[in-house]
This record gives sequence, C-alpha cells and structure tokens, in this order.
Amino acid sequence: MNKTILLFVLALLAATAFPQTNYTTEYDIPYSAKTDDYSRSRLKLDIHHPDTAETLPVIVWFHGGGLTGGEKQIPEELKEQGYVVIAPNYRLTPRVGVADCIDDAAEAVAWAFDNAARYGGDPNRLFVSGHSAGGFLTSMVGLDKARLAPYGKDPDSIAALIPFSGQVITHFSDRKSKGIAELTPYADTAAPLFHVRKDAPPYIIITGDAELELYGRYEENLYMWRMMKLNGHPDVRIYKLDGYNHGEMCHPAFKILKDEVKRLSPGRS
Repeated sequence: MNKTILLFVLALLAATAFPQTNYTTEYDIPYSAKTDDYSRSRLKLDIHHPDTAETLPVIVWFHGGGLTGGEKQIPEELKEQGYVVIAPNYRLTPRVGVADCIDDAAEAVAWAFDNAARYGGDPNRLFVSGHSAGGFLTSMVGLDKARLAPYGKDPDSIAALIPFSGQVITHFSDRKSKGIAELTPYADTAAPLFHVRKDAPPYIIITGDAELELYGRYEENLYMWRMMKLNGHPDVRIYKLDGYNHGEMCHPAFKILKDEVKRLSPGRS
C-alpha cells in the first residue's frame, strides 16, 4: 500500500476511534439576583464547555486587577483541556466596597454549583482559582464560611482552592479605603489569614519569586501555609516559582493548577 494512503487510513481510524471534542464559549451570562444598573451590567460570566456527554471538572476562574479593574476571560491555558471553565466578572472598587466584590464572587461560585451540570460540568469536582485579586477572592469565598452561606452553599463542597499570588492579609484596596498604607501589615475579618481552619477544602498556594513578587506576597502566603499546617489542615501546599514576577508566574502556575485538578479529581485519567 502506498505510504501516503496508509498514513491517511491510520489517521482516519484514529479519528474514528478517538472522536474530537468540540468546545463552545458562551459569553455574558447573567449570574446575579442583584437588580441595580451597575450589578446588571457587570455581574455576568463566560463559560467554556465541551459538547461531550462526559461530566468534567469545573474551574471557576477569577480575573485579577487589584479589585479596581480587569475583565473576565477564559485563560488560553485552560481552553479545550477537558474542563468546564467559568469566568465571572465582579463589581469593582471604589464604586463598591471590597465586601461587595467578595459577595459577587460567592454568588458566582453558587451559580456554578447550581448550573455547571447543564454544561457538562461535575459540581462535585468544582475548583476555584484566580490570579492576584482573583486569588484573594478565591481564598475569601472558600475559607470564610459566611460568604457562601447566604446562597445556601457550603464552601467545603469546593474540590480545592488554588489561588495564584493572592493577598492573604487584608486586601490593599480595603486598606487604602481605611487609610492604611500599602506596606502596613494588617489583617481583619476581610483577610483570608483571619479564616485559617483545618477543615477547609484542599488549599494550593502558588506565588512568584520572593524577590520579584509584589511587596511581601510570597512571605505572607508562606505564613498562611504555615498557619494552615499548624491548625491541622491535611492538604495545604505552597509553590514558589523562582524567576517569575507577579504577572509572569501565571503561565507556569497553570501547569500546577492542571496537575492539582487531576490529583483531586477521582476518575480523571
């Protein structure tokens, strides 16, 4: 048989045996019950999902931007990778307070629990992640049990929290509104560090290089890791990505995110 024809036949057989999964991204889906104009314009999400009948892990991804800016996006590294990816927007400071940003994030996670199955997602394998401000929101929604309670959800149902370079002391936008300088260490009830507990979901911390990160971002997360360990949390990990600054750390961090989703997703090959 001609070599070219043989290769064509083999490729055709492979395509038949392993059919390609097609993915769709749907944009600007409202997720909030809030009715004011700003909320209705801002509180929408994008969802990237396959056309397969298989149920897949769900990743809720919160964008960064200091809680003052940024827009929802489906990260390229997570597209067509065997996940349902949900990317919400949330309201921004100073137009609203930091507590409102956290509440929006909680409402988006609750929406994901209620609706992921419609898009091929498994709500029992729902992971929450995000970069910078998105990492802060990830931690607050998953560690402070009061945030999801109004929406009838238990954060311990989250498969894992995987913040990328998120603040764990009180967010600098919150400190600024209270007249507290950026370099002043401060932690109140709006800080993930305040909500350290041993029964939280698996907590996977990822930061950039200690010398290249924003302020003391690695060191505060290292302290967070230690406090979780001392409180008896059974599955807390920290990764420091040497040579990568605050923005650059995202690319290698996605490899860790995907590895952790695989580790914590029963039945996923």
